[in-house]
Amino acid sequence: MAIDGLILLDNTGRPIIQSGFRSSQPSYPLLHVDAFNNALAKESRPSDVDPILYVPSLTHGSPSACCHIPCGDMRVLCPVSGDVDPLFAFAFLQTFVDILKEYFGTVSAATMRENFDVVYQLLEETLDAGGRPLTTSPNALRDIVLPPSLLTKLLSVAGANVNTSFNTGTGGPFSSPTPWRKANVRHNANEIYFDMVEELNAIVNKNGVALSSTVWGKIETNCRLSGNPDCLLSFTNPQALTDCSFHPGVKIRIQRWTRDKSLSFVPPDGRFTLAEYRFTPAASAPTARFASSGSEVVNPSKDTVPIPFVIKTVYDLEDNGAQFDITFTSRLTTRALENIVIEMNVGRGAGGIKCVATRGTGIGRNVGMDMGMTNNMGASWAFDTNKKASVLIQLLGSVCSGTYSPISSH
Repeated sequence: MAIDGLILLDNTGRPIIQSGFRSSQPSYPLLHVDAFNNALAKESRPSDVDPILYVPSLTHGSPSACCHIPCGDMRVLCPVSGDVDPLFAFAFLQTFVDILKEYFGTVSAATMRENFDVVYQLLEETLDAGGRPLTTSPNALRDIVLPPSLLTKLLSVAGANVNTSFNTGTGGPFSSPTPWRKANVRHNANEIYFDMVEELNAIVNKNGVALSSTVWGKIETNCRLSGNPDCLLSFTNPQALTDCSFHPGVKIRIQRWTRDKSLSFVPPDGRFTLAEYRFTPAASAPTARFASSGSEVVNPSKDTVPIPFVIKTVYDLEDNGAQFDITFTSRLTTRALENIVIEMNVGRGAGGIKCVATRGTGIGRNVGMDMGMTNNMGASWAFDTNKKASVLIQLLGSVCSGTYSPISSH
């Protein structure tokens, strides 16, 4: 499978930089830019645009498709043609965005323009002329395309051979036997950190009963080890990790995971994602059946994860406005929930809003946009006056079993 190239657009829909598109007509990338801009003009919000757009051919050739994802204040387009799985294009898009974040930190249209030469080199190195991903490991790319800095910019202006100057003594690009790790890495303190970040996605009925709830997690790693280390990571309860996706360093030793559920790998230098997984609760764990008296009883699946809180809403629609009541209650009794943010879409017809929060605890602070605080510290609200589509309610500090009831009219 192959993709045709990449196009970076600013927030006005104008191209900032794009791949060479050597195997297509000069008008080919412009067709996809126009297709995206036309689709964006028809929608009220950018998020409403279909992620895959049909692009007809100007000639009698075969049509193509335009896959796109947001990136800061930009949009990254990936034209594809022929028998190409769109998931392949989206995977490469996300990988390229991660590379940009690794190089520049904050990715924006201004950053791309200021570092035009570096971005173009990354486009050339990550995707070959045939449309196949080439080098996507940040550690390997740093040996070919140096990250932007004041020194490298000065040397480039002076006409110095930057790569040769900096790679002397490290063996040059691709000198390491491990593609995702640099050669001759040295650190004063040898250390490695693992952070398990999990996200709960759930569908809840009107009675607060979870119809479906799934926890997706990933193991974020920060490696500062010298030389060529060989690591072994084991888990107390590996049966809880299912549908796993691993870093290439683990994939080449997947037999170890299959045999004894341990991760054996040579880590890259710096930050990387070691694995992604889905959490499966144990058979003896309590289910998420928190139905109140008189409510409908729902039998959740065995993989349903208990939700640690409940949100209930009551609407009262009127001719010239509406009122709603949102109640947030924690189900945890042994520890507190912290820094809760509730976002509610009220529609583009909302012209203003007024909220009252009750029974809050902790220290409150304001957030941006049209906002307000109540006398009860620990809760604040904000209305997006530009989009006029959502209300943000912040519950700051520790929340153990508190209930918050913002009331709004517009």
